[in-house]
Amino acid sequence: MEITKLKTNKFKTNLCALFITVPLLKETVTKNALLVSVLRRGTENLKSQEDISKRLEEMYGAGFNCGVDKIGNYHILKFFLETIDNSYTLEKENILQQGIDLLLEIVFKPLLENGAFKKEYVRQEKDNLIKILQSRQDNKAMYAKERCIEEMFEGEPYSLYKYGELDKIEEINEKSLYEYYKSLINNSKIDLFISGENIDGIELPDIKSSKLQEIKINHVSHSKIKVVKENLDVTQGKLIIGLNTPENDKIATSIYNTILGGGANSKLFQNVREKASLAYSAGSAYIRRQNTILIQTGIEINNYDKTLEIIKKQLQEMKNGNITKEEFVAAKTLIMSSVNLIPESEEDMIAYYFDQRLFDENLTVTEYYNKLKEVTMEQVIDVAKKISVDTIYFLKRED
Repeated sequence: MEITKLKTNKFKTNLCALFITVPLLKETVTKNALLVSVLRRGTENLKSQEDISKRLEEMYGAGFNCGVDKIGNYHILKFFLETIDNSYTLEKENILQQGIDLLLEIVFKPLLENGAFKKEYVRQEKDNLIKILQSRQDNKAMYAKERCIEEMFEGEPYSLYKYGELDKIEEINEKSLYEYYKSLINNSKIDLFISGENIDGIELPDIKSSKLQEIKINHVSHSKIKVVKENLDVTQGKLIIGLNTPENDKIATSIYNTILGGGANSKLFQNVREKASLAYSAGSAYIRRQNTILIQTGIEINNYDKTLEIIKKQLQEMKNGNITKEEFVAAKTLIMSSVNLIPESEEDMIAYYFDQRLFDENLTVTEYYNKLKEVTMEQVIDVAKKISVDTIYFLKRED
């Protein structure tokens, strides 16, 4: 287990985060999502969620949370435990040590029954996971975004939904999940991050961590733009456009994305929503580890062609170098402000450094900020010239 301590005196709390990183695979993505939910249900000593909640309450109301995420072609099992700093306890108890011990107990000492996970807990969490997967379409904007990703990265790990697949749930039982868990713990990269002021002198068990299996999958761009139209009972169309971005200048690309669709001053917001009144919402998000920008708009269904035309025009304008100094400075300032805010949140700080470690970049927040400052307008225009439309996805009502 690799341990990273982030010493800071900005908070009255400590945050401990444990990450188990595995390749994003069709065979295991559903098991991972289910496993996280089962682990939080009980431990060797704390047999239920109620027991865990009581223990957290005894620790001055400590907080526990867990979940799954995907970053690039990796699936991450995440566990967080927050405690108050030791200096604020009444009896000067070592609450941080207690918090770490509880976090490790939840992950490494699960509740077992007849040599497997508790059957009832697995059944209940399978039902909960089924509900999550069946409700995917409830949030139409999120559903459209995920569908565009599935189409753009079809056949690649990143196309997988982080909560897995419905048809894989039935075949999982308490025994097969426990066998998978043992293999996962013994063969995965495990990271523990501890943030706070008084974080020295912590006792930690020697937990084995495997080297991360590097996944190098180059996204194959479509030879011609892939267009997918899907019908659902929607009142508002969702037009999502997946863009391929260059791999070698991510910082300049983040500024490009902000100029394109990162807020109320962006080209998409101003031209698609404000001037043309074609969209209820218009923006873009940079998926850094996939070298992808997703343009996301909510539009009247009959405005599809006009909206697409204006979006393509904005992309071409940027290729032609039509970026004002004001747009460039505003975008740069916005990103630099957000980077400055990373150390103001323990969770954001841990997320930042975990991502850096995962991809062997190892830039401090300050170093990243300084690299942002150095980006020139010419670099952003150079990025714009390399941007291409890969996939267009439109969620609409049936004609």
